[in-house]
Amino acid sequence: MSTIRNVRPADGPSEAGGAQEPPMSSDSDYGDAVCTPPDLLSFILRESAAAQLWLAILVIAVFLAGVAPLEIQRRAVSQAVKGADPHALLWLAALYALAACGLGLLKLVLNITRGFVSERAVRRLRASIMEDFHRSAEGRRLAQTRGVEIALVLDEAEPVGGFVGVCFSEPLLQTGVLLTTLGYLAFLNPLMALLTLAVFSPQLVFVPLMQRAINRRVSARISLLRRISGGLVGERSGSGALTAAEADQLQGVFLLNMGIFRIKFSMNFLMNMSYHLGVAGILGVGGYAVTTGDTEVSTVVAFVAGLSHMNDPWGDLVNWFRECSVTRTKYALIARATEAAAGRQEAGRTDYRSSLDTSGGHPCVG
Repeated sequence: MSTIRNVRPADGPSEAGGAQEPPMSSDSDYGDAVCTPPDLLSFILRESAAAQLWLAILVIAVFLAGVAPLEIQRRAVSQAVKGADPHALLWLAALYALAACGLGLLKLVLNITRGFVSERAVRRLRASIMEDFHRSAEGRRLAQTRGVEIALVLDEAEPVGGFVGVCFSEPLLQTGVLLTTLGYLAFLNPLMALLTLAVFSPQLVFVPLMQRAINRRVSARISLLRRISGGLVGERSGSGALTAAEADQLQGVFLLNMGIFRIKFSMNFLMNMSYHLGVAGILGVGGYAVTTGDTEVSTVVAFVAGLSHMNDPWGDLVNWFRECSVTRTKYALIARATEAAAGRQEAGRTDYRSSLDTSGGHPCVG
């Protein structure tokens, strides 16, 4: 039987040009039985190693270009306060618009490339999952197994494959923006730069702790949704009424989602409070420095703008961390399911349904 892998495209946007892409690596790279790689990193490298290099180049260009608007803004404010020639201010304004336009175009190219890489990874992951399950003829006769396969292909593969486009480029971009902005602020005023850095320090403590709690609920939610999918595909009594077990499963999903919402939005609240406390600190310290003649008003304005410039990438970096943690959890469950399918097809001894996290019990605690 010819495999799906033989018609998959290789890395790089060759689909747009209609060129034929070489075949993917053989099954022997990850074992003869399973097409889906055993872990998330292996999947990312197999499907997008070359594309990640191109994304890294774009990211470096983006965060280096992002410093220019800050410096142009500072100079424009400084010259306006000093009563400089209006023509010079107009030139600075035009230069700012040009720098912002160039930065926007770079981000546009980056986002389109990310979207291409992500969607291609979704397609390939779905193909690998389907191939693994198609090889297990015995497993496909089980209604519970068919329900899990439907959940994997139609629902779970989408966010996992979508993460591939940002897995390396997003932390590189946001870390680059943070470091270049912080370095620029330290050049202007080291003391206020330390205050800016202190704004984000508490988040290094509470973000990982709260994210681990989210991950536990995401894993339990996926298990419950798989059980629900298996029940939909399986034979029913025909009464049309919702069973007590099904009602309990739906209630479990509801409770898990609400727990995720509470933790997620509490985390956002704490991050926003940290940011606004930082702005208050900069205005206090910077305002005092202006009154004593130690710094200029334009420097304080640059720090407030710089903190805002850092808050967005910091928030994006936290979001990436959350997405990475959740995606690792989701992919681990996908890998267990495909390995269980291959194990049943080869040996016929694996308790397939229990390997797919379809056991009973209420998972909402924890």
